[in-house]
Parts: sequence; structure tokens; C-alpha cells
Amino acid sequence: MYKDIGIDLGTSNTLVYVKNKGIIIREPSVVAVNTYTERASYVGQEAKDVIGRTPGSIVAVKPIKNGVIADFDVTAVMLQEFIHRALKGSIFSKARVWISIPSEITPVERKAVRESTEYAGAKKVTIVEEPMAASIGAGLPVNEAMGNMIVDIGGGTTEVALVSMGSIVVSSSIRVGGDEFDSAIMNFIKKKYSLLIGERTAEEVKKAIGSAYPLDREEEAEISGRNSINGLPENITITSAEIRDALSEPLSKVIETIKNTLEKIPPELSADIIEEGIRITGGGAILRGIDSLINRETGIPVFRVEYPMDCVVKGLGRIMEDPHKYKYAISEEPRYI
Repeated sequence: MYKDIGIDLGTSNTLVYVKNKGIIIREPSVVAVNTYTERASYVGQEAKDVIGRTPGSIVAVKPIKNGVIADFDVTAVMLQEFIHRALKGSIFSKARVWISIPSEITPVERKAVRESTEYAGAKKVTIVEEPMAASIGAGLPVNEAMGNMIVDIGGGTTEVALVSMGSIVVSSSIRVGGDEFDSAIMNFIKKKYSLLIGERTAEEVKKAIGSAYPLDREEEAEISGRNSINGLPENITITSAEIRDALSEPLSKVIETIKNTLEKIPPELSADIIEEGIRITGGGAILRGIDSLINRETGIPVFRVEYPMDCVVKGLGRIMEDPHKYKYAISEEPRYI
């Protein structure tokens, strides 16, 4: 009596896919913990909504940092809640979980993902590397004898990989993603305007006027924060060009990683990349102009896939539905407990 569940355990968001149902959960990877009772008061979107607005007894925790587990217990609580929601109203009482991980995490970090998922109630855990799942979810012909290049820009990591004949040929991973983009915006505004803003404000500015490449028409946005000199609330107007300057450093790290990966590609597969191009997925792919920036720096066609944030979890869903077809995508043998 098992139910198959795919979990994209991301730094910023967690997505849950149930076999034959599709994506049923799309929640921020945040847990609000009551420091008196040491129990979770809110999980997911409810917890994110109370960030910076809670009394001292409730602390919002992001248990995933840079794509890996930073707080084992809180991660287990969050996964337990999501698995419970996935099983709710079902005749199935146990979960077989397929979960994604960054491609270059340590054995200790890999073990933490498995054990936290088991602790949350999973009776079987199968691990799949994120770039492989993203490639399958993006609809790339991963089982064919041709090179398929994917760049998955998540909240905490950027995964770059070349996939061919059902497995990863070359891959690189850096702990730079959407969260570092937000931090860069916060630091830029603090340095230039002596204004302190929170993560939520930085994320909103990034989505509203952020870009990686010059826009045809530059935009402006008004933001609120606290002046670091006099401590008073203050509003300022910032431009999309300024946000682009703020993002230049983390984006340069992403570009460098892509170039380093391209240099490792076997010559026989290089022609495929030139012809088929690079696919970008993940939340970072939504940043305007990032495809144009990568194209300018590499000279290779770049395509943003449809629904880029869903690719990893959709890939897990396709692997669940046809494990024999994607047997080489599984990076570690599953086990029952």
C-alpha cells in the first residue's frame, strides 16, 4: 500500500509531485518554529508570510541552505508535513519518495537528505540528481546518443550538466542562486543608499525590475526600508540598471561555471550543443535577459524552457512513472525501511 511521491527539495521552494496527479504542492521551504515549545507553528507559505512579522517566541527558519540541509530536525518536520498532505485522503498509508539533490554535494550531505526523508515517514527513498531530473522534466531526449546541456539556476545552487545516453557526462555545481541574487541587491542598496531592506523586499524588486541584460526601456521601482544612519523609515526610487549592476557579481559566477563546463565537454558532443543550444531551468531562469546574457558570453543559442521552476519535480514524476526507461537517472540505489 504505497504511494509514489516526488519531492524537489529546494533552497527557496519545495514542490511535491504525486504519481497520476501531478504537482499538488508548491510551497516556500520555510518553517516558523515556536522557541518555547520547539515545535513548528507554520510550514510553507504560512511561515514565509510571517517572516519579520512575528513575536520573539516564533522564529522563521530556512532549513535548506545552498541546496543542502542546514537543519536536520526542521527539514524533517517540513517534509513530514508535505508528505502528510500528499497522503491525505488516500487509501495509501505509506510513501515511496523520489527526491532530488545537487550533483556535487558531499556524501555526508547526501546521507542527511536520505535520513531526513526517512525520518519524515518515507518507507522508500530514491535519490536523483537535480540536473538529470531537470533535463527529463524539460523534455530533452536524454536517452539518445547526443549531448543535451542544461543549466538549472535554483535558489541556492546553479547546476550545469551535459546529459547523454541516460546519464550525466559532465557536470558542475556552484552554491550561487536566487538567494545570492537577493543578498547582492540588499548589499548594493545598503552600500549606495544606506538603506536596510529585508529578503522579501529584495526578492520583490528582483522580480519587478531585475534583469541580467540591458532592457529596451529601463524601469524604476520605489522601495521602503530603514535608514542605517538615523534609524528612520525611508523610501527611495531605484532603477533596473542599478539592480543589474547589483546582480553582476553573482551572475558572473554563473557564467564562469557554464564556460568551465563547456570546456570539459568531449569534442564529439560539442557539435550537438552548438546545434541544439543550452536549456535553462529553475527559478533563476525567470530573471529577464539571462538567456541573452548567457548567449552573449558563450556564443551558443540559449532557450528558457516553459515553466522552468517545475522541471525538476516533473522530471521526478516521469522517472516514477517509467523507472525502467530512466534507470540510469537514479544516482543511488533505493532502499526500504
